[in-house]
Parts: sequence; C-alpha cells; structure tokens
Amino acid sequence: MLNLSPQNKSRLNVTSLNSINRVENKQSSQRLMKVIWVLVGILLLVLILPWTQNIRGKGKVVTLRPEQRPQMIQSIIAGRIEKWYVKDGDQVKKGDTILFLSEIKDSYLDPDLVGRTNKQLKNKELSVVSYGDKISALDNRIDALIETGKLKLQQAKIKLSQSYLKLKTDSIEFHTAQINARIAEQQVERFEKLYKDNLKSLTELEARKLTYQRAQASQVSAQQKYLQSANDIIDARVEYQSIEAKFRDEIAKAESDKFSTLSSLYDTEVDVIKLQNQAANYSIRNGMYYVLAPQDGIVTKVLSSGIGETIKQGESLATIMPKNYDLAIEMFVQPVDLPLLKKGQKVRIQFDGWPAIVFSGWPTTSFGTFGGEIFAIDNFANEEGMFRVLVSPNRKEKEWPDALRVGGGAKSMILLNDVLVGYELWRKINGFPPNFYQMKKSEKPKK
Repeated sequence: MLNLSPQNKSRLNVTSLNSINRVENKQSSQRLMKVIWVLVGILLLVLILPWTQNIRGKGKVVTLRPEQRPQMIQSIIAGRIEKWYVKDGDQVKKGDTILFLSEIKDSYLDPDLVGRTNKQLKNKELSVVSYGDKISALDNRIDALIETGKLKLQQAKIKLSQSYLKLKTDSIEFHTAQINARIAEQQVERFEKLYKDNLKSLTELEARKLTYQRAQASQVSAQQKYLQSANDIIDARVEYQSIEAKFRDEIAKAESDKFSTLSSLYDTEVDVIKLQNQAANYSIRNGMYYVLAPQDGIVTKVLSSGIGETIKQGESLATIMPKNYDLAIEMFVQPVDLPLLKKGQKVRIQFDGWPAIVFSGWPTTSFGTFGGEIFAIDNFANEEGMFRVLVSPNRKEKEWPDALRVGGGAKSMILLNDVLVGYELWRKINGFPPNFYQMKKSEKPKK
C-alpha cells in the first residue's frame, strides 16, 4: 500500500523503473508518435472510403406474376368424389381431368334433366309462335272491322242524306197541298156567295166542294208523307249511331284480345328465356362433374382424398404449381423506408441454403449474393404496418440458382446512395435517415 503521509520519510526512486526510463527516452517517444499518426491516417482513410447505404429486409421466394403462383383447384359445385385421375407429383396439362364428381343435390339428380328441359323449351317456343299467329289474325280482324265499319257508316250516311232529301221533297208537296186546299176552300166560299145570289148553280157549287175535299185529302196525304220522312231521318240517325257503336265495340274487343294475347306472348317469351337459361346451366353443370386442370403444372398436393367423400361448393381439392414461372422475392419494409424506394432500384439478395459473405457497406465485394431490382411497391400497408416490395431478377447479372423453390427464405439489401464512411457514421450518430439531405429532381436550389 502506498503511504503518502508526511511522516513517511521513505522516497520512491523512479529512476529504478524501466518503463519510466523508456518513456523518457526520446527515441521511444518518436516511435509512439509514429504509431499514433499511422492510426490517425488509417482512421482518416477509412472515413473517406465509399459506403453504400442500404435497407435490409427479409422475405421469401415467390413467383413474379399472379397466374404463376401455386393455384388451388376448387370444386365449382357440391358433389361426391367418384374417381381420382392424378396423385401428388403428377404432371398435368391444361384440360387434363383431375377427378370426377357425382351429383348430390335433389334438383339435379334426374339423368335426363337437360332433355326434359329442352322439351319444355320447345313447347314454350311453339306457344310463342301460336301467340304470334293469333296476334296477326287479330290485327287482320281489326283492319277488316275498321274497313267494314267505314263502309257501313258511309252507307248509313248516304241513307241519312237520302232521308233528308225525301223530307225536303215531302215538305214541298205538303206545302203545295196546303196551298191547293186553301185555294179550294176560298173557291167554295166564293161559289156559295154566288149561289146565294143565284149567279151559280148548285151543280157548280157541289163540284167546287168536291174539289175542296180532294184538296184536303191530298193535304192530309202529303202531311203523312212529310211526317214519315221526318221519322225516317230519326231512324237513319239511330242506325248510323248504332253502326258506329257496334263497330267501335267490336274493334275494342278485338284490340283487347290482341293486348291479352300480347301479354301472354311476353310471359311465354320470359318463360322461354328462363328455360333457355336453365337448359344452358344444366348443360354447363354436366361439364362441371369433371374437374379439369386450368393450366400446365405439377400436382403438388391433393387436399381431399378417398372415394365417396362429399365436398362442398368452392372447397379446395388440390394444389397445382405452374410449369413455367418467373421467380421473385417478396420482402417487407418499414414505412420510414418507403419514400427511399422506387421502381427499378438495385437489390442484393442472399438465399437461404446458399453460402454467402456479405459486407454491409460494400455490396459489390460481397460473395455469394445475387442481383435484383424492385419490380413493384404496394401502396397499402399490411396488418403489421409493413409495405410489400416485389423484387425481380436483374437480367444484367448472373442468373438466380436453378434449385430455388417457391417459399424459400431470402435476405435482401436495397442499395441506396454511395456516401463516405464518415458521413454514414455522422448520420447514424444523429439519427438521420438515408438520403436525408438528398434533393429531389423537381426541387430547385434557393438563391
């Protein structure tokens, strides 16, 4: 223990220490300064070295396009499995039969359902033709009634005109008979005076009275004719109106029958359309009993198995991996990194199972990595708040391994700007994101 109290009379002899002697040695001091300057130089050299900013992410191997991804084969209808035509690992072509189903719904169990429906359809089509013929006949009848009505009304109108003319003639005759009767009456009165004056004989007076009676008879006959003509006019008017009302009713009845037939025709046409739809649906459904491969590929997994197993509508039956597909990497980035990404941006990829040595700041010197570029960026985040980025192979670099399979893991580095190591350290110390001071092309520097 070191005693520093004043009472301690002993003194430490520093000259006896070899380390102190070396430090005090001028040559040793120069050597130490050289080492320090070399270290400073190395540090400065490291600080000015280029550093590639990047965004790291994890993902998995997927297919580039939706139609190239593993596809679930589903049953469009409910049914019972009768026979399988494939097994796991089988290669199939588009249109090959996967399995055969039988019907389980009561409404489709009739084996001759399509034939019976077609028969109903044929009968309904004949009904449509019959209604069409009836409508044509009613149109002809309406036209005939209109034409006959016009002729009958014209005939009645002519008869009415004749009645007016006869009434006019009878009126003239009646007026003439009245004048003749009045003249005959005046002659009888004059002859009676002359007879009293003995100027006329009784025979002449009697002759005049006979003439007066004949004139009165003619007047009464003419009046009867006149009244009969007036009555004929009334009858002609009634007949004209009766004919008009009769044909109006007959035409209205024919048109009513026509409209009723048209309504039946439209209903039957609707039934025809429904039956045509049913017949087409039944025919299509018959083709759905055979589940076919939608494209060329390999049956990776049969989900439903056994014979006689009942499946529901839309239930998955098997999985097919397309034969030809383009690989891609599906990775997820944080929202803070999303503004730094753009389509066509370069990416370095490390696949699970392929050894690689990765240098974060010097991706070009990394060993065992593969090149890619951003193909698409989602505009919506997933449930975890991450954005999906799809990376396709970079055709200008070496091809991806042939042994890659969909679903394999991958690590990726999205390459950003090349900066100095010193700037990168300063950025991280201050917590700035990559490209924080990068100016957009649309922006102009302020004067």
